[in-house]
Amino acid sequence: MSDTAYAKVNLALHVRRRRDDGYHDLETVFAFCAHGDRVEVTTANAMSLTIDGPFAAGLEVEGNLVLRAADLMGQGRGAAIRLTKNLPIASGIGGGSADAAAALRLLSQLWDIPLPPLPDQRALGADVPACVVSQTMRAEGVGDTFTAVVQVAGTPILLVNPRIPLSTAQVFAGWDGQDRGALAEWQAGRNDLESTARALIPEIATIIDWLAGQPGATMARMSGSGATCFALFDSIAARDAAHAAVLPRYWAMASTLR
Repeated sequence: MSDTAYAKVNLALHVRRRRDDGYHDLETVFAFCAHGDRVEVTTANAMSLTIDGPFAAGLEVEGNLVLRAADLMGQGRGAAIRLTKNLPIASGIGGGSADAAAALRLLSQLWDIPLPPLPDQRALGADVPACVVSQTMRAEGVGDTFTAVVQVAGTPILLVNPRIPLSTAQVFAGWDGQDRGALAEWQAGRNDLESTARALIPEIATIIDWLAGQPGATMARMSGSGATCFALFDSIAARDAAHAAVLPRYWAMASTLR
């Protein structure tokens, strides 16, 4: 059996006060594309993982988040897992978390057992619980409080990445620490990490400005800590025209929100 590890986008990302534990409170709206990586599982005597796809070369099997998710679920069971890596690595669209989430969903079906409790999912990665559900939602705190928001299913989206990995830790280290206020409606929100990411990778600014200028684009932002940027469009035709015009040196994926 197989499942899609749906690409995650942050429609808005507000970084708020620093907590006593050293983390910052976040306010974000997660949305998920209809496309992403692909995970397949079959019954086997032992646990194994193989990785293929356009971005497989940048990943190691040992310590991979998919295997960590499988070990959490497995408790001595076996499965042969194949990950087809279609999304860029360290790109702000939840690739590793989405892969782990897809593995959890599949292994729950394969072995007919419940999903792990939320604290165990969160221990794999802060975005994993949201990726397990893969539906539009608002998250607060350290990504551990979820509420439903108005759905955006069917909205055309174009993702563009300059093919430059960007470390979340590096972006947070360069963030100025200023609390710029609460997230109300995501359409009028922002990504508080965007200015730091732009300074680290100037191509981000170029891509966002280009996306914002495309006919039919209704908004353009960076997702997560970057470097993937996205634009929402008012029609499939407008999105596809922009997709056809993306510079060949960039990675791009046309999709819809689910």
